[in-house]
Amino acid sequence: MTRRVGYTLLAGLVAVVVLISAAIFVGFGGARGPLGGTLRGPQAPAAPAVSGQWVGTWSAAVASAEPGTQDGYGGMSIRNVVHTSVGGSRTRIRLSNLYGTRPLSLSHVSMALAAGSGSPIAAAGTMRRLAFGGRPSVTIPAGGEITSDPVRLAVPGNADLLVTTYSPAPSGPATYHPYARQTSYLARGDHAEDAAGTAYTEQSPYWRYLTGVDVWSTKARGAVVAIGDSITDGITSTPGANHRWTDFLAARLREEPGAPRYGVLNAGISGNRLLTDSGPLAPTNGPSLLSRLDRDALSRTGVKAVVVEIGVNDLFKAPRQLDPQKVAAGMREVVRRAHARGLRVTGSTLTPFGGHRGYSRRLNDVREQVNRLIRSGTVYDDVVDFDRVLRDPAHPLRLRPAYDSGDHLHPSDAGYRAMADAVDVGRLRQAVPAAL
Repeated sequence: MTRRVGYTLLAGLVAVVVLISAAIFVGFGGARGPLGGTLRGPQAPAAPAVSGQWVGTWSAAVASAEPGTQDGYGGMSIRNVVHTSVGGSRTRIRLSNLYGTRPLSLSHVSMALAAGSGSPIAAAGTMRRLAFGGRPSVTIPAGGEITSDPVRLAVPGNADLLVTTYSPAPSGPATYHPYARQTSYLARGDHAEDAAGTAYTEQSPYWRYLTGVDVWSTKARGAVVAIGDSITDGITSTPGANHRWTDFLAARLREEPGAPRYGVLNAGISGNRLLTDSGPLAPTNGPSLLSRLDRDALSRTGVKAVVVEIGVNDLFKAPRQLDPQKVAAGMREVVRRAHARGLRVTGSTLTPFGGHRGYSRRLNDVREQVNRLIRSGTVYDDVVDFDRVLRDPAHPLRLRPAYDSGDHLHPSDAGYRAMADAVDVGRLRQAVPAAL
């Protein structure tokens, strides 16, 4: 063999190796991504790599065990309907058995896009079975939670998702969120992957087991968590309309020029307090905001900022906290713990409740003292003045009539929109200050 022929053969072999290596790289998508997923590598040196990240698109804070569910929902499919804030190309969910007393066995879990707003029918071609560590079933221990493996599903922002769980056997009390303002569905038997909604003959106002939905997004740059009480929970918003103030904020972050492209995660619990856990007479009020802060807010996927709306129930509910300095100290503790995670905190003033059955001059005096501390800039990094936004200029101790749901405490849909409009979205992306 001549030297020229040898060089020719060697060059040919090198070219073949390069081609095979490129084919392998493209075929397997390059580096391993989160939770064993894959990320596509660059297709050519001139094309930049596609970047992305996991971002929370929806969440709910579980409040307690659902009354009357000592044996759970054995032999039933639960189809939770939830609404996204941002979209992505892949998705995964978080399930909780926090208030369970026995292991929760789920033999079938699925996800799909809803065919219509609030519908139990899946959009054609979108049904996906979910796995957990590569297995099609999972058992969540009492007090535990789990995140599913990701699946490829193009999820839009501002869309309804169907997340269905099926438990084949009794499993103890169901962990739930009681004031969803959204209709979900139940069916007897395993109908987790039924695209048609005909088996789902029972309706429910709750979310069960499901606490979070994440998407893999190349557009969203993080998420903001709103944590608070019934006003953040949206208890008086129109059911099924997604008119909580957090929903209106999500629309601003999706559409408004210059706004950070963040998902919005709602961690409101109706009746919740800053300093005190709920008692046996009102278990659905949940643990105190300070008790649940890490789980429901600071550890959420992609969180970049926190908005806090809390305090009125600390005044209303026994044992009442009527020392404004102690309320403000609890709020500063929220900020301290958020700063330890590198998160900026926007806090709201306490909203007016004149005319409500729980109103008294003494309680209002405490509310106004707390608000003066908040407005002074010594509590939160930033302030959103929901009191100023919602109050009636002619009767400042009361809600503006157009913003009053009718109970003189909770806003109407118009009031919730006004709250969202008051948030300075530009400040949500700012860095944590060195010190207050």
